[in-house]
Amino acid sequence: MPEIYYGTLLCISVVLAFIYAYMWHKHFETHITLLFIILPLSDLGYFLGAQAQDTDTAVMAMKITYIGGIFSPLMIMLMVFSLCEIKLSRLFKIAAFVLCGGVYSSVLTIGSSDIFYSYMHFDEQGHHLYREYGFMHTVFQVTVIIMFAISLAAIVYSYLKKNQVSRKMLMLLFFPEIIGFVSYFFGRNFFGVELTPVSYDLAMIVYLVIVYKMCLYDVSDSAIDSLVETGDTGFISFDFGYNYLGSNETAKSIFPQLAGLTVDKSIDRNDFFKSHARVWLDEFKDNNSKNEVLFNRKDKTFLINIKYLFDGRRNRGYQFFITDDTKNQQYIRLINNFNSQLRSEVEQKTDHIQKMHDNLILSMGTMVESRDNSTGGHIRRTSEVVRILIDEIKKSGELPLDDKFCKDIIKAAPMHDLGKIAVDDSILRKPGRFTDEEYDKMKVHAAEGARIVHEILKDTDDEQFKVLAENVAHFHHERVDGSGYPEGLKGDEIPIEARIMAIADVYDALVSKRVYKERMSFEQADKIITEGMGKHFDKALEPYYAAARPRLEEYYRENDS
Repeated sequence: MPEIYYGTLLCISVVLAFIYAYMWHKHFETHITLLFIILPLSDLGYFLGAQAQDTDTAVMAMKITYIGGIFSPLMIMLMVFSLCEIKLSRLFKIAAFVLCGGVYSSVLTIGSSDIFYSYMHFDEQGHHLYREYGFMHTVFQVTVIIMFAISLAAIVYSYLKKNQVSRKMLMLLFFPEIIGFVSYFFGRNFFGVELTPVSYDLAMIVYLVIVYKMCLYDVSDSAIDSLVETGDTGFISFDFGYNYLGSNETAKSIFPQLAGLTVDKSIDRNDFFKSHARVWLDEFKDNNSKNEVLFNRKDKTFLINIKYLFDGRRNRGYQFFITDDTKNQQYIRLINNFNSQLRSEVEQKTDHIQKMHDNLILSMGTMVESRDNSTGGHIRRTSEVVRILIDEIKKSGELPLDDKFCKDIIKAAPMHDLGKIAVDDSILRKPGRFTDEEYDKMKVHAAEGARIVHEILKDTDDEQFKVLAENVAHFHHERVDGSGYPEGLKGDEIPIEARIMAIADVYDALVSKRVYKERMSFEQADKIITEGMGKHFDKALEPYYAAARPRLEEYYRENDS
């Protein structure tokens, strides 16, 4: 009868182990897997012990049986702590394994030493084994009791304190603990058999339920499994030596070239991956921020996200996460095209408004000029003289004027005489020389021009242009020796834009015909301008004026009025 009892329990445990093997997943607890190996071995030991008719066979059976007796409480304890999400120090784990290993080492001395069993023999019929325990058996029992107690304490603590651990799983863990403890210490020789193997099989059934539920409760693992199973994301793995480690079916459908790779062989053996994946990995290795690559295949665009391959403790290589990004890229292109079109339309509108603004300024200058006693065209001509001077300055590269400044002074030139609108016609249109009183009234046009320009441009966003235009209107009659007006500024106190404008204004006045004078020859005008360098005009601008002179004379000849 005992043989049938133990044999039946052994068969049940083997069947349960096969069921576990069928259910096994790489994310299952290692300690549970070890239990499904250890417990059937212990049942085998009980079965062999029931058939033993001599001491040697009984000793071998006991050595097998104690594998479960000693190591199953340890595996259960470690499994409980892991499922309860309680971290144990590595030192504690090592100490526990060393203790259990030491106890089992004493088991291996059965038959040759009395430290575990001090005495053992069969009765005359060879049906019953009598034994007396040594001190290591006591150590064994204390060790088992301590591990059972620690496991129960962890379950109770988690039930009371850890809300993120399933209460159902804690109850399932509690059941085999109690059954195993009771059967081990109070179920020996129960009607001639031991209940411990029964507790082993019951525990295996409970642990099967636990591993089934683990697939539901382990959110990270189930999410990963679901992600891989849906087939929406491709995975390719490489080690740090750029050797191919593996890929899923989705990746293989995206990259048929994967069929040409061999696991554990370098990707450099494949031309496609050498020219693509190798380049991406090198860039990621040099700069981890370069972790995204877009890859086009036929009519689809795939986003390849590069990450380190992490084994739970350290980085072991690289991994590609590949997703179909076609719709997102189409949307981005649509937005970019829309933005480009919108930018173009805004630029066109802005350019149109700018031209209207410039024409308004030119019209105001022309309106003021129509009241003056000049023959007309002064504004247009001085603007061109400024343009030619600026061009020569830029060619030399010696005077640090940026492009915006150059554009702004050319645009501001027509505004330099706007202040004349505030001067009385009797003075403005006088054909002869001004009296001192009339000249004083004429000179107010510089400050008045600055005020008018300020009012016109006060709401503009271009602060730099506003300041420059005000300076041109305000200070273009200043002289570097301090004898000019309206402020009597000297040298570099006069803004560079006003110093350039002064040359253009005087040059045009000299070579243009007015109602009260004839035009002056280019030679005479040049002599006056040159002699004025360092007095009236900025001496530093003389080289640019000299370089511009041929173009200026050509311009005035072509526009002889």
